[in-house]
This record gives sequence, C-alpha cells and structure tokens, in this order.
Amino acid sequence: MAEGAVKKEATRDGFGKALLDLGGQNKDVVALSADLTESVRAHWFKEKYPERFVSHGVAEQDMISTAAGLALSGKIPFACTFGVFATGRAWDQIRISVAYMNLNVNIAGSHGGISVGEDGATHQALEEIALMRVIPNMTVVVPSDSEEAYAATKHAAGIPGPVYLRLGRAKVPTLSDSSDFEIGKAKVLTEGDDISIIACGHLVAKAMEAAYQLKSKNIQARVINLHTPKPIDREAIIKAARETGALLTVEEHTIYGGMGSAVAEVVSEECPVPIKMMGIRDVFGRSGSPDELFKHFGLNEEHIIEEAVKLVERKGKKSRC
Repeated sequence: MAEGAVKKEATRDGFGKALLDLGGQNKDVVALSADLTESVRAHWFKEKYPERFVSHGVAEQDMISTAAGLALSGKIPFACTFGVFATGRAWDQIRISVAYMNLNVNIAGSHGGISVGEDGATHQALEEIALMRVIPNMTVVVPSDSEEAYAATKHAAGIPGPVYLRLGRAKVPTLSDSSDFEIGKAKVLTEGDDISIIACGHLVAKAMEAAYQLKSKNIQARVINLHTPKPIDREAIIKAARETGALLTVEEHTIYGGMGSAVAEVVSEECPVPIKMMGIRDVFGRSGSPDELFKHFGLNEEHIIEEAVKLVERKGKKSRC
C-alpha cells in the first residue's frame, strides 16, 4: 500500500456518523451511553435527538438491561461505551437479557485493542471478541476503517439479533467503500498464492503494507479483511487455505478465542494448513503510543513481514485438502 494523501479517520467516527443518519431515517432508533458519550461519538446523536438518548452514567449493566427493554418494545437501541466495560461488566446482561431472547440490541464498544494507546491496560479491550463470539445469536463485527464502521452500523440496525461493533480510537487509513460491505462476507483486498494474511480492524492497513513490501521478497500475499469474526466467512477461509497453503492471522486481541482462533477452527475441520496467529500473547496491555505498542507487541508491518516469510518457508508444498 503506497503512502499518499490517504484519508485517516477513527472507526468510532464512522459509527457516530451512521448513528446520526439512522436517527434521521428511523424514529425507533435510540441511543444509550454509559458515561463515555463523546468518546464513543454518540454525542452527535444526543445533540440532534435528545429525546431518544439515555445517559446511564457509570452503570453498564443498567444500560444493557434498558436496551433489552427498549428492544422488546419495538425500538432499535445502540448501547455505547468502551468495549472493555460493555463486554466485561455487563456480560451476564448481554447473555441473558439480550442474546438469550435474540433481541435487536446493538452494542458499540469503542477503544478496542492496544491502539487505544496511552489509556493503558485497564482501558484496552483485548478479550472482547472472544467474550462476544462465544454467546449464541451474537454477531461480531470489527471494522477496518471509518467507512466500514459506517456501513456496519447501518447494517446492524436491520439485523434481528444482537450485534457487537468493535470500534477504535486511533485514526486509520480509509481503504474500503461502504457500498460493498456485507456482514459475514470477507473482503479479498489483494490477490496472491504464496500465503494468505487474514486481518481485522486497525491491522488490515498494516497487513496491506506488509503485503506490498513482501513483493520485493518475491512473496505474493493474499490479504483478506475478515471484518466479521462471527458469522465467519468459511468459504473465503477454506478457499484461501486451499489456494495459498498457509494462513497468517493478525489482530490486536488476545490469541485465545479471537479472530485467529475462529479461522483456526475452520481450517482444522476443513483444510488443515500451516497457520500462525499474531496477536496479544497472554498478557495485559500497557501505556504508550499506538505505534510504540504495535512494535512492543510484535504487531507492526516489520513483524508481519517476518512471520509471513517464516510461514512461507514452513509450509513447503501447497495443501492437498
């Protein structure tokens, strides 16, 4: 991915814009916040539609329970806070009050991953993809940029069951077009037959840059934006495994139960090939700038390139699955 005048915007901004637009399109759309309204970009909706906004303060469990009640009454609620609080403090309410009844409650969890930066470990959600993915009926979306976040938010309003949107604080390059977004359908961003790099969220841009640089090493990498860890695009993953013979997954999330685990589950059943999962390896986050943290945790372009080269060497011949 060549550098240039690429638009950069946080995925939380794409969410905020879509929520505001949804408010103008459907009077049943309501927003709820647990104290972090501006940080999640729900304040734009609050300013335009104050009668459809509920502030709960630091009470995430109450927020989710209220969202469930609103959904039962025919409303389309978007419950907004930091991902670490939404999925951790209110997990039981999400499981029983929302998912068990398969309600149309949309949970916007901002500040996902280490790219939160200086806020540090307590505010860096590194487990929430796993926490949400294991709940029946739950859809989990991790947009790669603001355009994708915008599209995912618009789509979430129309899904009958619950949706978890993982949003970020840091500005990232805009790589996608919101018009071709489809929940559950991965995007192949670059073609290649030596290795597949499967990424989600902020690390899609870094995977693209790594693939661009791998060409100088005569490695053609297929980059797949797996923006929906659940429901997962099994077809795209199996196709990549069969055609490239090696998979490298990249995410700013624990390697346990996240997007990489979801990919490994698919290939282990359908097409076992060499796979390497890049992510946070059983530690908490720490304070620092996003770039410092990506380097510290081995998730920058240089590390992706290094792991890709190792994996290509390891795979030997193509899979026969």
